[in-house]
Amino acid sequence: MHGNPEAHRLKVEAIARQVRERIGKNEPVHISKGGVRHVVPLPGDLRYRSQSIDISSLDEILEIDPERRLCTAEPGVPFSRLVPATLAHGLLPTVVPELEGITVGGAIAGGSVESMSFRYGGLHDSCVEYEIIGGSGEIVTCSPTQEPLLFDMIHGSYGTLGVLTRLSFKLVAAKPYVRMEYRTFPDAERFYAAMLERCEAGDFDFVDGIAHGPDRFVLCLGRFVEAAPYLSSYRWLNIYYKSTAERAEDYLTTEDYLFRYDAECHWLTRTIPPLEWKPVRFALGKAVLGSTNLIRWSKRLDKLLGMKKRPDVVCDVFIPARGFASFIQWYQRDFRFWPLWVVPYRVPAAYPWVAEEQVGRIGGDLLIDCAVYGKPNGEEVDYSKLLEDKTFELGGIKTLISRNHYTAERFWQIYNRPNYEAAKARLDPNGVFPGLFEKFHRVG
Repeated sequence: MHGNPEAHRLKVEAIARQVRERIGKNEPVHISKGGVRHVVPLPGDLRYRSQSIDISSLDEILEIDPERRLCTAEPGVPFSRLVPATLAHGLLPTVVPELEGITVGGAIAGGSVESMSFRYGGLHDSCVEYEIIGGSGEIVTCSPTQEPLLFDMIHGSYGTLGVLTRLSFKLVAAKPYVRMEYRTFPDAERFYAAMLERCEAGDFDFVDGIAHGPDRFVLCLGRFVEAAPYLSSYRWLNIYYKSTAERAEDYLTTEDYLFRYDAECHWLTRTIPPLEWKPVRFALGKAVLGSTNLIRWSKRLDKLLGMKKRPDVVCDVFIPARGFASFIQWYQRDFRFWPLWVVPYRVPAAYPWVAEEQVGRIGGDLLIDCAVYGKPNGEEVDYSKLLEDKTFELGGIKTLISRNHYTAERFWQIYNRPNYEAAKARLDPNGVFPGLFEKFHRVG
């Protein structure tokens, strides 16, 4: 499969002109990819009220090379289109985020992980080259050998260094179906020991887990298979996360497995209980279910959400493996929100965007992504800040896609300021894009 290099070049040049027009305006811009944003909607959020750089045209798969197992794509390609295209060759990206509307560029900028991350890390760990438009309008190509600092710093930069316009990444072999095993444990200790054992053995293609409560932890283990005796679907009437507490095994198409959480946006439909009732899903499911629909509805309800003192907690935190036992003990005692999604994530090497002191606090190559989706916040206790503080205490890192409470001092204890500022000076010397701290400083 081959795209049109000339059409891509013309699109990139048009976007570079947009960037150059913003030089000297003294107002940082934001990048608009079109469609919904996969950041947590926050009442009164000012991040996207600035002038925008429109990159909605960058939505093509440029090449799939089955022999080299390599894909080149523009950043606006959603995984809902990428997955069928690569599966047609018996291949997949190393990481496919669980929500269909997430784009490949968004997965790089925001650091997506999933149930193959115990083996492959993040999607960025499979990348071999980026093309970027910097804040001066310069078009820069970088790789592990060509401007390696820029290459390393694009991951987790959230659109604050420049516009990612093309990326090339590795693919891995896949099969048409996935067989799931669900192993239930009565406590976190046995669940976690079994998860580590499976990660170490490497005998499954997919490893993650769901904690349904303090006494029900489910280890979800998947393998690619060529055939399936039956198939389940969680696109409409049935709910995936509930099935993991009820079944011992399951079979899904590979595509349905990868997007198993999309219909509920994990389990955010629980915040409106009728959306989990089959008659309501039958009647309204096509209009309201699915992450894209649910995010759009949450945007429409922005004024209503703004009436809350604090928005619900929707956040991923990456806890060092050695700190998971302490985290879960604290979580069961002080946080108490279920389900909790648990994803092991092996980092091939320390990332240059992480401060050296923070690398020492992490103390190893295995992180555990603990995903809290939809905990009602407190009137007296701000659970968002509580989670952020506990993560830092245990040497972990919190994603920046929701509410952030860091002081500048604390923020730069986690993020590598010298490396970020070096990349910023090289790519965006005019400050066309906002700084990382400034963009994500606490809102609401």
